[in-house]
Amino acid sequence: MTTASTPSRYGATAIALHWLLAVGIVGAFGVGVYMTGLPFSPTRLKLYNWHKWAGVTILALSAARLLWRLANRPPALPTSIEKAMPGWQRTAFHGTHHLMYLLFFAVPLTGWAYSSAMGFPIVWFGVLPLPDFMPVDKALAESIKPLHELSAFGLAGLVVLHVAAALKHQIIDRDRLLGRMGLGPAPR
Repeated sequence: MTTASTPSRYGATAIALHWLLAVGIVGAFGVGVYMTGLPFSPTRLKLYNWHKWAGVTILALSAARLLWRLANRPPALPTSIEKAMPGWQRTAFHGTHHLMYLLFFAVPLTGWAYSSAMGFPIVWFGVLPLPDFMPVDKALAESIKPLHELSAFGLAGLVVLHVAAALKHQIIDRDRLLGRMGLGPAPR
């Protein structure tokens, strides 16, 4: 497998970034939902740090993925698949991808802003202190928190929609679209 995309399949770099980001987003979302229900404890503090580390990692992977995508054109949808899709599905396909890219950045950035405003600095993996880009202000933090939560749940909903569409293509349409992302043979 090459790093560059072919006419029918993404390259190894795009595939690796896709799956690393997918695992990171699912993991960070799961930890985020779980940790907020815990009482104050060392475990909760540890999970908050892990969640922040995951968020910064997701932000870095998102930047790498966006830069890679801008420099390496993705393969076009196979003509047979594109012709079989109603217009609303093509619009949903493109709209979902654009919104996911937006939220890849919005979710970790609002989390970072919230953490900064609360006065809890982020030290990535306990080694690299990151700058606070918001002043410590509890009222500001409380106004940012819902933005982080809403954008995280929005991203989770789009991920579910993305997975459902991929499974629809694989199970119902049987058009091998998942092969573009390294799962099985590439579509024809």
